[in-house]
Amino acid sequence: MNRAQNAPQAAKSIPNLGLKQRNTFGFDANAELAYEITAPEQIPEVISDIAEQKLAWRVLGGGSNVILPNKLPGATLLMNIAGQEIISSDADASLLAVGGGVNWHELVAWTLENDLPGLENLALIPGTVGAAPIQNIGAYGVEIGDYIDRIEAFDTKDHAFVTLAKEACHFAYRDSYFKQNPQRFIVTKVVFSIPKNWQARIHYADLAKQFAENSNPTAEEIFLAVCKIRTHKLPDPKVIGNAGSFFQNPIVPNEQYETLLKTHADLVSYPDAPGKRKLAAGWLIDQCGFKGQRMGSVGVYENQALVLVNHGGGTAQDILGLAKCIRDKVHDKFGVSLQIEPNIL
Repeated sequence: MNRAQNAPQAAKSIPNLGLKQRNTFGFDANAELAYEITAPEQIPEVISDIAEQKLAWRVLGGGSNVILPNKLPGATLLMNIAGQEIISSDADASLLAVGGGVNWHELVAWTLENDLPGLENLALIPGTVGAAPIQNIGAYGVEIGDYIDRIEAFDTKDHAFVTLAKEACHFAYRDSYFKQNPQRFIVTKVVFSIPKNWQARIHYADLAKQFAENSNPTAEEIFLAVCKIRTHKLPDPKVIGNAGSFFQNPIVPNEQYETLLKTHADLVSYPDAPGKRKLAAGWLIDQCGFKGQRMGSVGVYENQALVLVNHGGGTAQDILGLAKCIRDKVHDKFGVSLQIEPNIL
C-alpha cells in the first residue's frame, strides 16, 4: 500500500474515556487520553505526540487479558485496525493477513467459513488478533505461534514499521519477543500460514472425551466442541466479568512432578519439553478449596477454578488481593508458584 497516496485521517483523541466496555473484567476505568487507531499510518504521529507530552502509554485491544486500575494515566491507544484477506496460496499453505484490531474468535469462525482449517482449537478465546501473538495464546494443544508466518508492527524504539519473521518472534509458552520487550512494538497486522495438510488435534482430555466415538472429526466439529467446552467452563464476560484463565499452567522439572505424585496421585498434568511437566493450575487451585469461593465483589468461578470473576463493583485491587491468597495457598500446599496471565496496567 502506498501510504502517501492513501493517508488516513489522523487518529481521534478522546479525553477521559470510560473503558468499562473495553475490559472483560468490567472494571470501571477511565483513560486520561485515548486515541482510536484505525490504520497503521496513524501510529507514528500518535507516538510522536505522546513523546512530546512525555505521557505514559499503552495499547488496548479487546481488554480481555488486562487488569485495569480505576484511573489509567497518560495515553491509551485503542487498537481498531480491521480487515482480513488471503494474500497467497500454493500447494502447501495459504497466507492470511489480518488487521490487529480484528476480533480473534470472529477470525477463527471466518477461517472455517473460507475453508482454512487449523485454528479451530483456539475458538472462543476473547481478545484481538494484534494482542494474540504477544501472549502466544493457546488452548487444547495448539498455540497461535504454530500458525504465524510473520508480523507487521511499529517499532517505537526506532520509530519505524518493521516485519518480524516467525523465528524472530521467539514464541514460547504464553511468551514472545513482544512480551519480552513491552511497549516497544505495536502489532498492526498478523500474517498466518495455514497448512493445506490439515490434521485434527484432539489429544487434550476434554476434546478426547468429546470425540471418544469419533476419532476423525472435521474442523467444524472441533470448533463447535471447543465452543461447548469453553462455554461450560468459562463465564460470558457480558454476564460476569472475567479475563478467562487467570493463571498460567506451571511447568516443573520431572523430579518435582514425581515427588508431587507420591502425595497427590491424581495430580493433573501434561507432557511438556524434555525433562519437564506442565501442571494444571486449575486443579491445584481447586485442591486448595477456592472453586466457587467469593471474596467481597470478586471470586473464583464455580465451574473452573482457573477463572477469577468480578461479580459487579470489583476493582483491580480486589482481584489482585484474591490472586495473592490463591498463590500463597498453592505455594504452601504444593511448593509451586503460579504466574498471573493477564497484564496488570
